[in-house]
Amino acid sequence: MKTIKKAVLAYSGGLDTSIILKWLQDQYNCEVVTFTADIGQGEEVEPAREKAKKLGVSEIFVEDLREEFVRDYVFPMFRANALYEGEYLLGTSIARPLIAKHLVRIADQTGADAISHGATGKGNDQVRFELNAYALNPQIHVIAPWREWDLNSRERLVGYAREHGIPVETRKDGGADYSMDANMLHISYEGGELENPWNRPDPEMWRWAVSPEDAPDTPEEIELGFEAGDAVSLNGKTLSAAQMLASLNTIGAKHGVGRIDLVENRFVGMKNRGCYETPGGTILIKAHRAIESITLDREVAHLKDDLMPRYASLIYNGYWFAPERQMLQGMIDDSQKPVNGLVRVKLYKGNVDVTGRRSDSDSLFDESMVTFEDDHGAYHQADAEGFIKLNALRLRIAGRKGRLQ
Repeated sequence: MKTIKKAVLAYSGGLDTSIILKWLQDQYNCEVVTFTADIGQGEEVEPAREKAKKLGVSEIFVEDLREEFVRDYVFPMFRANALYEGEYLLGTSIARPLIAKHLVRIADQTGADAISHGATGKGNDQVRFELNAYALNPQIHVIAPWREWDLNSRERLVGYAREHGIPVETRKDGGADYSMDANMLHISYEGGELENPWNRPDPEMWRWAVSPEDAPDTPEEIELGFEAGDAVSLNGKTLSAAQMLASLNTIGAKHGVGRIDLVENRFVGMKNRGCYETPGGTILIKAHRAIESITLDREVAHLKDDLMPRYASLIYNGYWFAPERQMLQGMIDDSQKPVNGLVRVKLYKGNVDVTGRRSDSDSLFDESMVTFEDDHGAYHQADAEGFIKLNALRLRIAGRKGRLQ
C-alpha cells in the first residue's frame, strides 16, 4: 500500500462518505481534507462542515458551485441536445468532471498526495471521477475505498459506522434505502425494489416532481429567451444560468414534468435500472430544439443530431476533459451563434409542448416559400421535377438492372 500523508475526500456528510472519512484515517493513517460542493442538491451543505469537524478534520472546504455547474457544464451539454440512449439527460454524469476538477485543485492547494471518492466498484461514477482527475493531474493518486475494503454490504457498513460512533439514519418505513444522487439538474434513484426491473417504483420514492395525474388541471405557458444556444430569460426576465435552471425545475416539477424509469447500459459492462427526475432539463431540451429548428441550417442541424449520441456517450463514460469531447464542443458552440430568439412552451400533466418559436434576428423560416396561397413566384414548383429525377437516377438504374425488388 502506498504511503499517503494527506487525501482530499469528496464529502457529502452522509453515511457512506462519513464511513470513508473514518476508514481513510484508520487504513492509511493520513490526514483527510474534506470537500463539499453545493451544486443544488437541495440539502444544506453547512452541516457537512460540523460532521467533518467531529471526525477530526481541520481542513474543510464547503463551496457554492451552482453557477459554475450550470454555466460551464450543464448549458454546454444542452447546446448539443445530449441524450444517452435516447432518454437519459446525464444529470449524474455531468456533475462528476466538476467535482473531479475541484478535488484536484484542492489537492494541489493543500499539498495532498491523493484524492478519494465514494463511488462503488460496480458503477460508472468511479470511472468518471478518475478519468477526469487523471486528465487534469496525471500524477494524482486516487483512493477508491469500495475497491479496497471488505465493507461490501449495507449491514457491514452500518456495523462499521456504529462501531466508530457515526450516526446511522434509516428510512421511517423500514424499507431499503435508495442509492440517490441529486444536483440542480436531476435526482436519481437506484437500489431497493428498483433492482428488479419489473417492479413499479414506489410512488413515495419521488421527491421532486408531482405525479402527472396529480398535476394541475390547468396548463401553464412560459416563454424562454435564447442567446447563442443558452436560455437567458424566462417570461421576459433575465436570469443567470443557475437561476434559470432552478426556476424551470420549480415550474416543471409543479406540472409533473421530467420523471423517467429506464434500464441503461453502464460503461463497466452491466445493465442498471434507475429512475430519474429532471424537470427543468426536460423543458430546456425541448425548447432548445425548437429554437434551433428555425435558426439552424438543415445540414448543420442534422450533423449535430448525428454526432449527439457520440457526444452523450463521452459524457456518460467520463470523458469530459478528453480532446475528442472538447473538439466536438468547439463545433457545437460555433453552431449556436445564430441560435437566438424566443420559444413558448405549454406544460400540462407531465407534457412539454412547444406552441411557438420566433427569432427576429436569425430565423431561416421563409413564409413566402411555404405558404399554400399565391407565393408570387418565390418558389417554382416545376423545379422539383429535375431535383427528383437526379436523386432517383441511381434507383432507376438499379431497378433496370434487377437489383431492387
